[in-house]
Amino acid sequence: MRKLKNSELDRLSVNDFKTAKKTPLIIVLDNIRSLNNIGSVFRTSDAFLIEKIYLCGITATPPHKDIHKTALGSTDTVDWEYVENTPDLVTRLKSQGVKVCAIEQAENATMLNDFIPEPQTTYALVFGNEVKGVAQDVVSTSDVVIEIPQYGTKHSLNISVSAGVMIWDVFSKLKNSNL
Repeated sequence: MRKLKNSELDRLSVNDFKTAKKTPLIIVLDNIRSLNNIGSVFRTSDAFLIEKIYLCGITATPPHKDIHKTALGSTDTVDWEYVENTPDLVTRLKSQGVKVCAIEQAENATMLNDFIPEPQTTYALVFGNEVKGVAQDVVSTSDVVIEIPQYGTKHSLNISVSAGVMIWDVFSKLKNSNL
């Protein structure tokens, strides 16, 4: 077995990415402190053709060298927008028919392995602050709360890891069901 060279990977150009059919997923970053986490979410979002990223509250915006360090140019491919107030954004997305999913540990949360996306539906996955998580007012107004099952001693995953797990899982479920 031989590792492939970058030139053999058949990746989209920036222009092709912009016009490609997107996965019906929106990412909302609610008060993310780490610029490296933000960059990592951009890079994962590029990999799975995510529709858009919303950067909210204290979440930094491109261009920034620490975001660029992990994003590796994906801030130029994935559409993004800064919105100061996350609850206002959630209300707006819901009014547009987007199903808002807070990714959090909460009472009556749906475990990720039990979450089944509905056909012809766009989902917004909301990821919260590294210490405080998704704000309670956002959790309260979300359509569903999804929890990533964990079996070790730690209480949470890094936000960029959580985003990777969620994006891959929902992408796979959508692709496998031809949604």
